[in-house]
Amino acid sequence: MPAAVVVLAAGAGTRVGAEVNKVLLPLLDDAVLVHAVRAALAVPDVARLVVVARPGEEAAVAAVLRPLLGEREVVLVTGGATRPDSEAAALEVLRADVEDGAVDVVAIHDGARPLAPPELFTAVVDAARQHGGAVPGVAVTALVSRDDPRPVTGATVAVQTPQAFRAGPLLAGFDRARAEGFAATDTAGVLERYADGDLHVVLVAGSSRNLKVTVADDLALAAALLATL
Repeated sequence: MPAAVVVLAAGAGTRVGAEVNKVLLPLLDDAVLVHAVRAALAVPDVARLVVVARPGEEAAVAAVLRPLLGEREVVLVTGGATRPDSEAAALEVLRADVEDGAVDVVAIHDGARPLAPPELFTAVVDAARQHGGAVPGVAVTALVSRDDPRPVTGATVAVQTPQAFRAGPLLAGFDRARAEGFAATDTAGVLERYADGDLHVVLVAGSSRNLKVTVADDLALAAALLATL
């Protein structure tokens, strides 16, 4: 059964130091967002792709994506003030497909992660079908707390995207979260709060290459990594 992918591109990216949204910044020959969307389009069983743009940037996002699409269709929606609001806007677009069973899994990805390969999308979608939800993560080898300067090592994991979830429970969870005014820090938090007992969010292997563009140096690193592919 086909899956859907949501790519979030509604952040501001002020820490990069640019005057435009970081997902619109050039990364080699394309915008950061284009690399993320290209990977999603390469996943064999993705039937629907929704890109969430920042209010006022819809035309700019459409412009960078148009040369990529060919005969493929991407639905562009306007995001909200927060990440959960943007996710909810995308799920509304997918509601009919989810409710009639045309889409069984929804994967949600940050447009500022340009190096996630198609294989990672496939891995989280497959795991979500089996378990209910899946998030990629990598072990943190050293972490220093602001309140405690001693390094923390061991079982600490840094969670990445794409994250994937069974579509029906995810939509129902967002409906309940909206009704109760609950806002999770990430998508998995909604599913874990409202899911039935037989549904679990599992961890799959992420990659240290799957970086998120947050500061200016991340762009240079992403370009160097892309050049090795």
